[in-house]
Amino acid sequence: MNDLERALSTHWTSTWSDLGLAEPSRSVLDELLVRYSEAHRAYHTTQHLGECFESFASAREGAEHPGEVGLALWFHDAIYDPRSSDNEARSADWAERVAAAAGASGERLARVRDLILATRHSARPDGGDAGLTVDIDLSILGASAERFDEYEAQVRREYAFVPEAAFGPARARILEGFVARERIYTTAFFRERLEARARLNLRRSIAQLSR
Repeated sequence: MNDLERALSTHWTSTWSDLGLAEPSRSVLDELLVRYSEAHRAYHTTQHLGECFESFASAREGAEHPGEVGLALWFHDAIYDPRSSDNEARSADWAERVAAAAGASGERLARVRDLILATRHSARPDGGDAGLTVDIDLSILGASAERFDEYEAQVRREYAFVPEAAFGPARARILEGFVARERIYTTAFFRERLEARARLNLRRSIAQLSR
């Protein structure tokens, strides 16, 4: 087990402790780690998962239900196929099955599902735990220029099946959608720390994609 896997194992145990539920069989965590290590992934990997939990550790005081945010982070990219449009829904289904087996209430299951579905980024979350979860997922946009460029290269590898002539304009439109928002980050915590750098990163990438 490497350092990242050890850290993730600790986060896994902490998530269930925050939920006040018994930790599931180790096989569940093992399957998640296998999923996040699939060969077709380049960005949606254990690296991304580890970065999410690093961000969460800094911002967890803003969580109403920390355990639910943690569980949503664990499962938000559990199912990932760049050719599919239902990844988040299938990931939410899996999270619900695992949490239900651990004894989570129906109300809690519904909240976790909503948090995972919010990471589709089809609409800006209203706030609360959804806003925090989405901000954590989008924290990569405000990373250092070096890490952001690595992220963009990783995304391109995941979409290697898309011809460059189609990928560039499509990717630029996605990034332009974030720039067009009045605020990229919902929570004050992430907005104060990452908003300005995220906008610089996004504009730089859009300019490169438009060449």
